[in-house]
Amino acid sequence: MKSRGSVVVTGSVAYDYLMTFPGRFLEHFLPDRLNRISVSFLVDEMRRVRGGCAPNIAYGLAQFGERPRIVASAGRDAADYREWLAAQGIDVSGLRIHDDLFTASFFVSTDRDQNQIASFYTGAMGRAGELSLVGDGQARPAWVIVSPNDPEAMTRYPRECREAGVPFVYDPSQQVARLSGADLVDGLEGAAALICNDYEFGIVSQKTGLSEEDLLAEVGALIVTHGSEGSTIRTPDDRHEIPPARLRGEAVDPTGVGDAYRGALLKGMLRGYPWDLSGRVASVAAVYCLEALGPQPPRFSPDDFLGRFRENFGEADLAGLFSPVAA
Repeated sequence: MKSRGSVVVTGSVAYDYLMTFPGRFLEHFLPDRLNRISVSFLVDEMRRVRGGCAPNIAYGLAQFGERPRIVASAGRDAADYREWLAAQGIDVSGLRIHDDLFTASFFVSTDRDQNQIASFYTGAMGRAGELSLVGDGQARPAWVIVSPNDPEAMTRYPRECREAGVPFVYDPSQQVARLSGADLVDGLEGAAALICNDYEFGIVSQKTGLSEEDLLAEVGALIVTHGSEGSTIRTPDDRHEIPPARLRGEAVDPTGVGDAYRGALLKGMLRGYPWDLSGRVASVAAVYCLEALGPQPPRFSPDDFLGRFRENFGEADLAGLFSPVAA
């Protein structure tokens, strides 16, 4: 392999179809008939936006001055998307376009309480397992994040990282329902961090049979997000409760908020910030996404971000936050 390279972001590349339901989903489920659900929700609006975990996370990193490289698969309808990503400062040399397939699609309805019901069409993502992180003369990644993707890819990439000695973050999130307990154990082994939301963490624990303490014997840090209640970062020695940053207005759309959190958290890790500081940076990045429609919100300026950080968490040493770390 060549010398140390950039941050590599793996995961889905998708178009998101965002729909808004004006009521509450829970009001339309009958507790005594959950074994036979048949319900339809009439939505007020629908928008098609650029999405997918890999571009969302890479976009977040690019806002902090990095030039992440996406390694992922997309379909013949993604040429414009690829050009847009390149214009945002993202390396798309590892984004493979398949002319015989469509790009993956994410269909999600959000109710007034920010609850979501979603479906995902795999499309070209199903071929992500054919891609390698370290083959074909590629530069050795500085870091890798393994985010939701084709299950074969999510099995392959952690193994490649371990064999190459590349630090990686394991983020199974939306794929915890598809991955087996054995798959999850294999994926998280040796990860610098495991990240998921509180519901997904419950599924990971159930499928693997591993407690928090068991997981901390396998990973460097366990990061669990709790929506509007913030997040928790645990290491073998410490536990950090990360408060949520305050909204400036109303919550608009939760799609991609977790990805915004992940991109900013990884930037803090690259900078070598303490875990509690990295978590607070991620908390601020997350609310920018929550206040916008779609998972790639308008870019924030460094001054606005730093000012918002101070408003929420006071003064902190954020030297180099907007300067590149990885080559």
